[in-house]
Amino acid sequence: MISFTASRFLQALTSILVASILIFLIAEALPGDVAQMILGQYATEESLTALRSKLGLNKPLHIRYFDWLSGVIRGDLGTSLSKTGVEVGPLLVRRARNSLVLAAGAMIFIVPISFLLGIAAGLRPGSWLDRTISVTTLGLISFPSFITGLALILIFSVQLGWLPASSSLELSRGIFQQLPRLIMPILALSGVMLGYITRHIRASMVKVLRSDYTRAATLKGLGRRKVLTKHVLRNALLPAITVIAINLGWLLGGAVVVEATFGYPGVARLVLDAIKHRDIPVMEAGLLFVVVAYITVNFGTDILYTLLDPRIRYSRGEE
Repeated sequence: MISFTASRFLQALTSILVASILIFLIAEALPGDVAQMILGQYATEESLTALRSKLGLNKPLHIRYFDWLSGVIRGDLGTSLSKTGVEVGPLLVRRARNSLVLAAGAMIFIVPISFLLGIAAGLRPGSWLDRTISVTTLGLISFPSFITGLALILIFSVQLGWLPASSSLELSRGIFQQLPRLIMPILALSGVMLGYITRHIRASMVKVLRSDYTRAATLKGLGRRKVLTKHVLRNALLPAITVIAINLGWLLGGAVVVEATFGYPGVARLVLDAIKHRDIPVMEAGLLFVVVAYITVNFGTDILYTLLDPRIRYSRGEE
């Protein structure tokens, strides 16, 4: 187990390093001159040259990368180019907190409901309940998040007036004091994932129920409840851990449409605005945060999956 954890940790560090190189190269490949965008089209060549020197833009590419990476390691993410005097680190921390709250809220909503629906459908394949759940989840998967978001705004804000249409948070108030602003973004973000995870659990349940070891347990005379709890649920729900972890990584970085629809101040919207204004330090920091969060979640999932499933440990010759 220790060697496996160390191996996975080294793989995670390598993935983060490779991702940092790609992020830096993507930022460098963006069109336009950063100095020109900051000073404007009427800036003199002398002022442009001075600013490029101040920002280190005249250094070789590999030197600029190592300068940026060493700053990240020290916790110095630089200063925003579009927001004068604003440090990227504290800005990213605030936005990351908002994204984590949104992702956590979505997972709290998705996981119990998807498990309940998936298990219910899987236990009675072909029944009216299974067909109803299958059709409903297929509909959830078919609707993009922005359509779900617009529909929620139309119903709960415009027609009923129950919830605010905008989810822009007030900095002077705690985020948990503004829960009504989070309800619709969470619902819009949850639709596709709820349908996908439910269908995955349902398929896994049906597969395990039809497996040889489930039939053998039944033939031994074990009661249905014991067969379900000891054999079916454990083996059917273990693969769902990986699916949930992958989708959690997507929640942290793939919520651009939802955050833009509701004006939610998260990391995804921060990166989108940074790309629009060619704010390289903010864009690089935001993308790196998403990558690190995604890889960290998957690393934790690998370790948890190995602990929960003895077959994986035994296949490596571990006790």
